[in-house]
Amino acid sequence: MQRQRSAPHTLLPTPYSLLPAPGQAALSLVFLIGGIIILIGVTVAFLSFSSVNTSFGFQSAQSAEDVAAAGANDALLQIVRNKSFASAGYAMPLGSNSATVTVAQNSPATNQATITSQATVSGYVRKLQVVVEINATTGQTSILSWQSLTL
Repeated sequence: MQRQRSAPHTLLPTPYSLLPAPGQAALSLVFLIGGIIILIGVTVAFLSFSSVNTSFGFQSAQSAEDVAAAGANDALLQIVRNKSFASAGYAMPLGSNSATVTVAQNSPATNQATITSQATVSGYVRKLQVVVEINATTGQTSILSWQSLTL
């Protein structure tokens, strides 16, 4: 049996048209809708992340305020126990945080003491200043002012 030789394959010219192919409009529409969906997804993710960060920041700032208040209260207790108590600065630990507390006697006036308490929680710093009046005879203390200082 003899094998027949087949003629070499030739490519026939195909007609070229300047008109768009039938699937091009659908493909463009799919890309457009996909891009919009991705944009919406990224926006929702960003807003969620921002909301979580805002909540965490508020909680940290509030914790710093609470730790600073605890430090001021500790200094008040020290003054009640010893009316001449003064300190250039001591650390008052509270859980994993601490407040740095200073007590200045006769400041801003005689028979008064100024307590300054500062705490930092996760980078949020809060500072309180408390001025108390101390009765020289009885040692009774009364709070004249309690204010949060701006840093």
